[in-house]
Amino acid sequence: RARSPILLRDTPNTKNGEKKLAQGPAASRLDDDYRTLFQLAPVSLWREDFSAVRQAFTQLRADGVTNLRRHLRDNPSEVARCSSLIRVLDVNRRTLDLFRAADLDTLVANLHTVFRDDMFDQHVEELGQLWDGDNRFSSQTVNYTLDGERLDIRLEARVMPGHEDDWSRVLLSIEDITARVRNERDLRRAQQYAVGLFEHSPVSLWVEDFSVVKMLLDEVRAAGITDFRTFLNVHPDFVSRCMQEIRVLDVNQQTLAMFGAPSKEILLSRLGDVFRDDMRIHFAEQLVDLWHEKLWQQREVINYALDGRPVDVFMQWSVFPGREADWDQVLVSLTDITARKKAEAYVEFLGKHDVLTKLYNRAYYGDELARLGRKGPWPVSVIAVDLNGLKAVNDQFGHGDGDGLLRRTGEVLKKAVGEQACIARTGGDEFMVLLPGRDERGAATVVEQIEEVVVLNNQFYPGARLSFSIGSATCMQGDRLTDAVKTADRRMYDAKRAYYEALGNERATQND
Repeated sequence: RARSPILLRDTPNTKNGEKKLAQGPAASRLDDDYRTLFQLAPVSLWREDFSAVRQAFTQLRADGVTNLRRHLRDNPSEVARCSSLIRVLDVNRRTLDLFRAADLDTLVANLHTVFRDDMFDQHVEELGQLWDGDNRFSSQTVNYTLDGERLDIRLEARVMPGHEDDWSRVLLSIEDITARVRNERDLRRAQQYAVGLFEHSPVSLWVEDFSVVKMLLDEVRAAGITDFRTFLNVHPDFVSRCMQEIRVLDVNQQTLAMFGAPSKEILLSRLGDVFRDDMRIHFAEQLVDLWHEKLWQQREVINYALDGRPVDVFMQWSVFPGREADWDQVLVSLTDITARKKAEAYVEFLGKHDVLTKLYNRAYYGDELARLGRKGPWPVSVIAVDLNGLKAVNDQFGHGDGDGLLRRTGEVLKKAVGEQACIARTGGDEFMVLLPGRDERGAATVVEQIEEVVVLNNQFYPGARLSFSIGSATCMQGDRLTDAVKTADRRMYDAKRAYYEALGNERATQND
């Protein structure tokens, strides 16, 4: 409060002195005791005279003021005038120490230093409480020591008994709560910092309650189960029950973005769409780790966005420190590794496939040929395919048209043979098909299907026509598969020779 430095000490006059003598030594000692209590109180105490403030309130009411708080805010100078009417009668030792004043006169002379800056609203509220008829008021505000240090204080004031009619004696106590306010401020900042880290983390974060899961595991252990993995195999419903007992306490904003959820409420209501399919297998492994008291885990799993899109995630799971006894707070972080998984899958695809035709490459074909040669299933048929006329197309129309023929070859072979067989591009215009479990008749059927699809393909695509030279062979159990490959190659080259001979004869006939 911006008070004027006015000091009015109690000076006993003759009547008061005579009255004190008349009361006798006991009353005098009692008065001295109260004086000592006032001075030695561990909180700051002020005795003040508010009688002039009461008189000012009476005049304001007579002038038609009904809402003092609004009146003071509309007329800030009135606040200063009311403050100047307050007279400090006395303060105790704790007050001088708190505000670092040598004596009462020094403190009163510097009240403008003590009560300043952001006290306006609080002082308006204090005066408003008195205006409302209360004989007391309280506030939490800011004062300053004489050397300028900020003090957060809790102020309590009340009109002393017997002075309710004139407010000539008001007792105020000031509690220094600077340390508490600073601690509360630091705590709020720490909480805001923690909340900010959680909410705005670039990683999906979940806070979950696993306490019921722990209770279920403890019950199984108490039943004498020692081989928990076997227990899960025998009781697969236990995994489902544990999944149902996980309670999600909170998720952050990145979680909503990752799973395409408009709000936390919608996401939490559709967790069954997020955790499904293979998630049960991963969770069973997580339960096994928990059985062995691994309270920090990490693994790669697949979740699902609310639109059904699969999301590959790297999951890290840990029990909060101090919660190891009941697992009621668990932090789960999910890093979206979908892009990485796609890149890895593409790299793996390139390692096994020809980029142009999307068929298997020569390396994969060699591995598959060796595997079938060892294990079958028998018989194994081999079809060798050569694209006729590729060089001529490259020379006449360019490699772009030649690449188009190769892509069409891949489409034809996959359509005619199917996705289950090994279809590989083993050279520039050479392809091999491995048919495990197919005999010569089965191989012949596939060759017919290839020729039929070639006809359809040529009808669909304009320009250069597809033409294949094909040879096939079958390997029975006990024979060498590589010999069948050589036979198929030889028959393919025979067919290729016949194709070019026929082509030459056709051109010669046209020239004639």
